[in-house]
Amino acid sequence: MKNFVQPVKPWHALTAEETIHELHSHLNQGLTCDQTPGMLDTLGPNQFYQPPPASLLARFFSQLKDFMIQLLLGASIVSFVLGERVDAVTILGIVCLESFIGMIQEHHAEQALAALKELAAPVARVTREGKNLLIPAREIVPGDLILLEPGDRVPADARLIEGSSLEVEEAALTGESLSVAKEGNRSLPEETAVADRNNMVFMGTHVTGGRAKATVVNTGMSTEMGRIAALLENTEEESTPLQKYLDQLGKQITSGCLAVCACMVIMGCLRGQSRFHMLRTGISLAVGAIPEGLPAVVTIALAFGVGRMVKGNAIIRRLPAVENLGNTQVICTDKTGTLTKNEMTVKQVYSSGKTWHVTGSGYTPEGEFFLDGEKMIPSADPNLLGILTIGALCNNAKMEKSGIAGDPTDCAVLVAAAKAGIGPETAGAFLRRKEAPFDATRKAMSVVCQDREGKLALYVKGAPEAILEKCTKSFQDGRLELLTPEKKKEISAAGESMADNALRVIATAYKTIRPSGINEDPSVLEENLIFSGLLGMEDPPKQGVVEAVAACHEAGIKVIMVTGDHVHTGEAIARQIGLLTPVGKSLTGNQLDHLDDKDLAAMIDEVEIFARTSPEHKLRIVKAFKSKGYIVAMTGDGVNDAPAVKEADIGIAMGRSGTDVTSASADVVLTDDNFPTIVLAIKEGRGIKENIRTSIRYVLAGNFGEVLAMFLAVLAGQPVPLIPNQILWVNLVTESFPALALGGAPPGSHFIPANRRFMDRHQWRGLFLRGLLAGAATYGIFAFSLRSGASLVKARTLGFASLILNQMFHAFDCNAASGQKKHPRELFMAVGLSTALMLGAIYFPGCGPVFSTVPLRGTDWLMVLLSAGVLGRLDLVLRHLSLPPATKT
Repeated sequence: MKNFVQPVKPWHALTAEETIHELHSHLNQGLTCDQTPGMLDTLGPNQFYQPPPASLLARFFSQLKDFMIQLLLGASIVSFVLGERVDAVTILGIVCLESFIGMIQEHHAEQALAALKELAAPVARVTREGKNLLIPAREIVPGDLILLEPGDRVPADARLIEGSSLEVEEAALTGESLSVAKEGNRSLPEETAVADRNNMVFMGTHVTGGRAKATVVNTGMSTEMGRIAALLENTEEESTPLQKYLDQLGKQITSGCLAVCACMVIMGCLRGQSRFHMLRTGISLAVGAIPEGLPAVVTIALAFGVGRMVKGNAIIRRLPAVENLGNTQVICTDKTGTLTKNEMTVKQVYSSGKTWHVTGSGYTPEGEFFLDGEKMIPSADPNLLGILTIGALCNNAKMEKSGIAGDPTDCAVLVAAAKAGIGPETAGAFLRRKEAPFDATRKAMSVVCQDREGKLALYVKGAPEAILEKCTKSFQDGRLELLTPEKKKEISAAGESMADNALRVIATAYKTIRPSGINEDPSVLEENLIFSGLLGMEDPPKQGVVEAVAACHEAGIKVIMVTGDHVHTGEAIARQIGLLTPVGKSLTGNQLDHLDDKDLAAMIDEVEIFARTSPEHKLRIVKAFKSKGYIVAMTGDGVNDAPAVKEADIGIAMGRSGTDVTSASADVVLTDDNFPTIVLAIKEGRGIKENIRTSIRYVLAGNFGEVLAMFLAVLAGQPVPLIPNQILWVNLVTESFPALALGGAPPGSHFIPANRRFMDRHQWRGLFLRGLLAGAATYGIFAFSLRSGASLVKARTLGFASLILNQMFHAFDCNAASGQKKHPRELFMAVGLSTALMLGAIYFPGCGPVFSTVPLRGTDWLMVLLSAGVLGRLDLVLRHLSLPPATKT
């Protein structure tokens, strides 16, 4: 359904209250669930107009645009004009059958890609009937209240209602790359340009900072971005590098085949054979020899492979990424949430030289505190109580009856506070006046809170080294003390001890402030702090990570940890999962800052852990690996990770914890944020490439054998071993089903070795060798039959059966050569179907005159089967003898 274009109104000129009233919404409750279905039916989904998919009939006729198909149609027309009615109808029937198969293949491929787009569809947070919901962005309607946070992609045009330090990057709309500050507390003149409407947010732009609530005013094609989209012409999807390579290869093969066929036609005519017969044979042979089915094989292989990746929780956003995935040599991965579960549990608390141990696991607020092995009451120690109170106040997690929601670190701290008796009523005694969200530069989050007496205080939590650097005093045993360098070393040592035990460490601090200081920049406000303590959180490795890292090492893929955590925490986790090798080194962000790009590239091969990194560091790391010629995959989740993810050869975004900005920059989105999924996707990428390579070897070897058999007969002055109808049937039977089965096969249990070149010299040599043997065998059986006194029809039937059965055996040989330990069921079914079609052309009533075949006896089949079996074994021996010495086993 085409979107209804909504009337243009100057929403920016209205107040927030007027906008809410105009849209029949509510400032806090939003729309009701009864309002939205009717609006969605009337206005259409919140998406750009998409033309309906082509009908099956249109797809069928689109197949006829292929040049080779047109050659066949021409041959059919010529045959009909010259009275060869049976040949004409047969050729036309085969053309229709091939077009039907192409139509079905395209239909299935489009369905698979449509399913992928549906899985990758964006979602949005809305408030309806006072409840915060996560819904598909396409279901948003005008009047919906949307909630925006850093990293979100704005789902529709909306008028701001309230917000805190909101900043939006509007490059997609205005071309301005710098973030724009937004505020919704005033209306603007009607003539205000789109780029200056700072009380509005627009579809397709990205939130880079702050938070806000806004009411949707326009959706779909009625948004500013939709109006631009309506002006653009449709563009074709870009071909993948492999598709471009195969297109070029197809042109080269076409030129060669046409030249050979032309020579064969000329030679046949010079030897006295019918010009029309040789011309029709040449055209048919050209169509049979040229692999016009390869694009379909590539499309199906990609569609099936990408579909398997989706089932394995990896969504491919760009098809060229499939090829790069197979070539991956380095994976730069986050630690938290990718290698580890991201289910934090506070296990240790440190302050004033004392370390408390906390029991319990997960987000259940049940546990106890122990000091020196003895159970203690948290409220009895002001230091412990102060640390946990700061953690509960400087926190955006929410504990509800259904569970806890929020950032895992915030959740862990809030649960630890609850274990100490610090619940919602404690936080309710403070009014939050200001928040400075965590960012990678400050490495801290802070809030300004006002107590019931009206006093203001700043509460901070963040990376220990960043917090300690800003602290001048510490709270110890109920009193303030000067924080000396020696004391800072003692605190740092305590943090390193936690990190050595694979705990993620954060520090807490605070200070009182005056009302005049509340508007100061966070970098200024967060100075001269009072150190409170350290919290050590456990985040265990995810299931399957150890095996996945080992599989990467076995496949020659380097796994690099890039984490914002303490270097000791990263090293401890890396040892647990087998990532850190005995010769591997660690590098901190501070150390990286003291290296120029040349020095970093020189030592990049030695580093396996980068700790305390910023998004800028990630970008430099990717560039350093690429400068050494590596194919690099980089994971990311935060909005600031987008540049590094985009710079990498394969950008990988986290679907659960990641932001829309990062997902938009990525080639692959992981729906489970799991490292083993990356490894499975790389394995699948290599498998897809190998499947396509296998299909090409299979098809081209058969085509080469077909041309060779015909050419040898013409050179020998004999009749051609196959008539045009037989050639076309061989082409249909051998290329359609087995080639698709080989192209769609799932990868084996092992990693296929990476090969940057699609086909190497040895593979081409093997392809031509198999084609040479198949062509020689087909011609040999044909010539032997003629010399033995068989009729021409029977000799051609034997050549026809020999060529097809050779290809059926070759299909199994190709599958085994690709590294598969077992032949898939689909291959058996494809070979069975192709064999049945061959037998039908020989034995089915009425097919004999059409295909010039006669029934064969048991001894005939024995000769054909022995030929195919011996040919396969001979091919195997010769290929083994031609292998380079280093590859022989």
